[in-house]
Formats: sequence, structure tokens, C-alpha cells
Amino acid sequence: MPATETRPAEAIAALLDGRTSLVLTGAGVSTDSGIPDYRGPNSPARQPMTFQDFVSGPALQQRYWARAHIGWQRMAGAEPNAAHLALARLQNEGSLSGLITQNVDGLHERAGHGGAVDLHGRIDRVISLRCRDVSTRQELHGRLSLLNPGHADRVADFAPDGDALLEDTSRFRTAGCANCDGVLKPDVVFFGENVPKDRVAQCIGLIEEAESLLVLGSSLQVMSGLRFVRQARKRGIPVVIVNRGITRGDDLADLKIDAGCAETLRGL
Repeated sequence: MPATETRPAEAIAALLDGRTSLVLTGAGVSTDSGIPDYRGPNSPARQPMTFQDFVSGPALQQRYWARAHIGWQRMAGAEPNAAHLALARLQNEGSLSGLITQNVDGLHERAGHGGAVDLHGRIDRVISLRCRDVSTRQELHGRLSLLNPGHADRVADFAPDGDALLEDTSRFRTAGCANCDGVLKPDVVFFGENVPKDRVAQCIGLIEEAESLLVLGSSLQVMSGLRFVRQARKRGIPVVIVNRGITRGDDLADLKIDAGCAETLRGL
């Protein structure tokens, strides 16, 4: 049922009283940290680079890293907001059974949340497509800065996936894996790429053990998140969704609250 209560936190507490909650978070949890989302009510239409685009050849890899090199400074400087901190407190109080995040920004961990499952990976890591070696994004940023002096200081608008909106990328010099010189890709799940099977299995196990599911800041437009809501509904456990605007899971929720995540969590 849609929430019509003037005090949504009380509505959540009444429904989930006596139950621990598994939390699924999306981009709406990080917007207050200055990271834009793709599908919020005021988000402009944007077309992210797909995995198929990225692996198609050097030209699009150059374009991606030229934009991402600028955007990384903003992503790296983002700080946890009230929603991240509230969830860390709820975990410490024993109110949560786990947390799955669709975000790649690592802000749950930085807020002190332990054991969060990064469903779509982490933007602060890079992986070689040849040898599968994983290294830090900060180390790559240093190498790219030496190859492209001053590039990171260019002024540009920012996109939700941690890059900048920059048209001319033809002079940017990319860097290969320090171990094998293979193509480097951020260690995140691109559109058109599958979430690793072991990670999906871990999340399915968390749903199977959960007493309730609390979805925060996700439109559930991608199946990687919606599948868990469907699984929770099939199990018959309470499902609460807090998100600005409609989601694909609204008809599966016991309670839907159209509100911001931080303001709602403060009430809990």
C-alpha cells in the first residue's frame, strides 16, 4: 500500500516491529553526497557506456578514461551522508541482518558499515581484462595524471557513473595494466554485463534468511535489484520501499513511501 501517513518512519517501525531488516540501497541513498543518479525525478536523460561499447576497441576506452579521470576526483571526495550514517548505526544496534548496495561508491563502508555486499562492484578498484589483476583506482589516477598533465583539472559537468561530460577526448593517453599491459576497466558491472554468479548467490542467501526487506533509494529498474524484491515477496516477508518517484517494485511492496532516504531514516 502507498504510504499516506505524515510520519513515514512510524509506519515503517509499525510494520517491521520485532524483525531485523535486510537493506537494499540504490543511487537515491548517495544523492545527498553529491553523486547524481540516473533515474531520479529530476535526472536528465543520459546514456551510459555499455560493456559492449567498452570492449569494442581503443577509441571508446580512451573516451571512457578521459572522462572518468576528471570524474574520479569528485567520486573520491564524496562523503557519507545522513542515510549512510543512519544505516551504520542501525547495524550497530542489531536492527539489520545485512545490506546489499547497487551503488559503486563505497560510501557505506566509509560510514562504518561492515560487510555490505557491493552488488555492482566498486569504482575505487580497477581490473585488468587480460590477467584479472585488481589494483586501486588511486594508483591508476596517479599514472594517468603523469601521462595527461592538467587533464584532471578541466571543468565539466558530472554524470552518475563517476565520469565527466566531455566531448573532445582525442588527445588523452590511456594506461595499461602494470602487471600485463592489458586493458584496464573499473571493477564495476557495466550496463550489459552480468553480476558475478557468486555475488548473486550470496545475495539470494541473504534474502532467504531475512525477516524483512527494506529498499532505499532504488527505482528497481534493473533486474539485478528487482529479483531480490520478487524473491522476498515470494517468501512472504514484509517489503518496504522508500524512494522518490515510482519504482518497478511498487506493486510488490507492503509499504511504499515517496520520500528521501536520509529524512526517513532519521526518524528511525
